[in-house]
Amino acid sequence: MKCPYCGCVDDKVIDSRASSEGNAVRRRRECTKCGRRFTTYEVVEETALMVVKKDGRRETFDRKKILSGILKACEKRPVSLEKMEELVTSIEREISRKFDREVRSRDVGELVMDRLASLDEVAYVRFASVYRQFKDVNQFMLELRDLLKKAGK
Repeated sequence: MKCPYCGCVDDKVIDSRASSEGNAVRRRRECTKCGRRFTTYEVVEETALMVVKKDGRRETFDRKKILSGILKACEKRPVSLEKMEELVTSIEREISRKFDREVRSRDVGELVMDRLASLDEVAYVRFASVYRQFKDVNQFMLELRDLLKKAGK
């Protein structure tokens, strides 16, 4: 670490502690040449997770998009905003754990549907109908049969 006052690269750490948010380490340092003190922060460098769309385009992962879809699916349903936020957070964690730099939009959609099915079946069917772009009633009925089979287990 270079001293911001004299440019010397030799210093000693006097104190280390986690920041108040817990996402960084705060270090108090003292330059061995000029004796002045300064503070540095050490943070994890995160790379942006990219979502690969069906047409091959890539865009930055955005949890707001997932929340928006879930809000629409849960509209007028007895699902609290807190539960929806928890659902989005758990989906985001799962994606971060499973995927390094890129995730297919299909994988995100399937994960949302899995989690919605256990939260609210009506919201699940609403989301699935938009996500899977049902062309006719038969496709819709097949999805409902699958849901009923899972519920029966």
